[in-house]
Amino acid sequence: MPTILEVNNLVTRFYTLDGVVHAVNGVSFHLEEGETLAIVGESGSGKSVTMMSILGLIPSPPGKIESGEAYLYDGYERRDLLKMSDAELREIRGGQIGFVFQDPISSLNPVLTIGEQIAESLVRHLGLSREEARDRTIELLDLVGIPDPKARYRNYPHQFSGGMRQRVMIAIAIACGPKIVIADEPTTALDVTIQAQIVELFLRLQKELGMAIIWITHDLAVVSGLADRVLVMYGGRVAEVAPVDDLYEQPRHPYTVGLLGALPRLDSRESRRLVSIQGAPPDLLIPLKHCPFAWRCEYAFDRCWEEIPTLQPAGLNRKVACFYDLERGKPRHD
Repeated sequence: MPTILEVNNLVTRFYTLDGVVHAVNGVSFHLEEGETLAIVGESGSGKSVTMMSILGLIPSPPGKIESGEAYLYDGYERRDLLKMSDAELREIRGGQIGFVFQDPISSLNPVLTIGEQIAESLVRHLGLSREEARDRTIELLDLVGIPDPKARYRNYPHQFSGGMRQRVMIAIAIACGPKIVIADEPTTALDVTIQAQIVELFLRLQKELGMAIIWITHDLAVVSGLADRVLVMYGGRVAEVAPVDDLYEQPRHPYTVGLLGALPRLDSRESRRLVSIQGAPPDLLIPLKHCPFAWRCEYAFDRCWEEIPTLQPAGLNRKVACFYDLERGKPRHD
């Protein structure tokens, strides 16, 4: 499928009173039309900051995008999101790229009705009249599974449950028919049953609308039946990227092995203890000159403490940033 988004060597810093936070360090990836790309990693790995950087949502100061490219493709035309003005980015956000934030109760305006908040995007980006926007909003509420959408149109956020508020956020994100929807941990604050309903909703909407999805999460279990590819982040860098089935069957980075080992397996007849990755993530106030995972890695050797590994091919459609070849059980020599 054609590439719709391409990010190259993105670097984002935060200049704080405590020092410079090296939040995103040379992140590169691409997204294809109609694809679901899951970005996984523990808190502080740079997942959300990466996505907010390319959409101009990083507060400045203290944040600053030091370098990089983020090309949004429209047919044969490509535009660099990082070089756009604030006005241009406002047209992209909500228009061509939708964003579902993690906490809907803090993202929705408590003094505006649900209908007004969805209709606002339709009026701004599509130029609909208030009456047309109202009718389309009711259709959207029905599309995302809100019961009695005509009556609920006039309700306020506090009158909705957590799962229903998240459905409203999804309606806002897809209102203008975007090419890409970025979902930032949209199921984290929900119980398991509602999580499954939200995942199924995304899958249905993707099939009906043909949009590409970037799903940000710390939970690998959620993406197993959702994603086409998985990008694993650690310490503000990409550790591994691979098709979802390949990643689960044979992870190539020790960090990915640890993440998968921490998941309970309901399909296994053997009882085993869950893996706990020892140690803590790197302090991003300290610029690293070695592998960010070396402190916690059982395979670390001399080279790991001397260089930062870069993404290298590790099979069909997959890359890994590691000096140790887990498949062969020995250090790489490339």
